[in-house]
Amino acid sequence: MTDFVRTGRLFRVVEFNPSHRQLFLRSEATLVDQTTTRVEIYIGHVELMLLQPYYRNGLHIRRASSEEFAVLKERHGLESSDAEYTWMLDPDGDSFVIGGIPSWREADYESMGDRESLYDWSKPWPPDFPVESGWVG
Repeated sequence: MTDFVRTGRLFRVVEFNPSHRQLFLRSEATLVDQTTTRVEIYIGHVELMLLQPYYRNGLHIRRASSEEFAVLKERHGLESSDAEYTWMLDPDGDSFVIGGIPSWREADYESMGDRESLYDWSKPWPPDFPVESGWVG
């Protein structure tokens, strides 16, 4: 299983589209955390989520362990079939999303030019500048 780990960066929820059930999180390039890349996370088919608006110390996205899911199942009345689609967002297990497999994209901010998002569906993928991308799970 491949986790998504980016520590020491500020991530924030930038959009949730309820009609398409899409969640987007982003970390900007900032002088504060001395980063030069933009990182974006996309989770589709969202059924349920418990989020913080900001993640000041980064993200660790991974499938919920059986122990974590058991707690969430009892607390939130989840179905057993939700286990495969339950993603923890932080090391403490305080935030989770039930949805499709998360994907991520990262690129040097300055090379993005006028592109406002790495998940701009109207633009070609992959773009004409260097980018890293992947899936969790």
